[in-house]
Amino acid sequence: MQTNLKPPIRRPLIAAFAAAFAGLALLHVAAPVRADDDRAALRVPMLPRYQQECAACHLAYPPGLLPAASWQRLMGNLPQHFGTDASLDPATVKEIGQWLQAHAADPRRSKAGAAAPPEDRITRSAWFVREHREVAPATWARPTIKSAANCAACHTRADQGDFDERHIRIPR
Repeated sequence: MQTNLKPPIRRPLIAAFAAAFAGLALLHVAAPVRADDDRAALRVPMLPRYQQECAACHLAYPPGLLPAASWQRLMGNLPQHFGTDASLDPATVKEIGQWLQAHAADPRRSKAGAAAPPEDRITRSAWFVREHREVAPATWARPTIKSAANCAACHTRADQGDFDERHIRIPR
């Protein structure tokens, strides 16, 4: 008499495993690839008017660095833009605002879009703080850097929306 030591394979069990595997595979394909998404969002071609108006005072920050709600508040309060009157005519505000909204960080696919940072400051966002946690406070205070908001001081390709670590040069 021969005994079968293996339990019989049950078709419903196989079907359940197959469905679970297919679901995981689908999640993997559909899941956000945050690093790639974040990089692509930062390399949006700049709106010439945005570049002209905003880069006159500071880096024209890529719109993917903040969620849409932050950009909306910033554009709605230009007369008091971080202590400066950055007022623009209504048509320019509308044009830049629409462009920023269209290219803002997507909360479903981007670290930057996860939540509006305190005071809508890029440098206060959770992802910025996490990415720069190894930078000593004294480094930000160097005359060649001045503040954490001066991305171009260390990120040599910041004006192109490229913040890759390979292109960081921290000035002395």
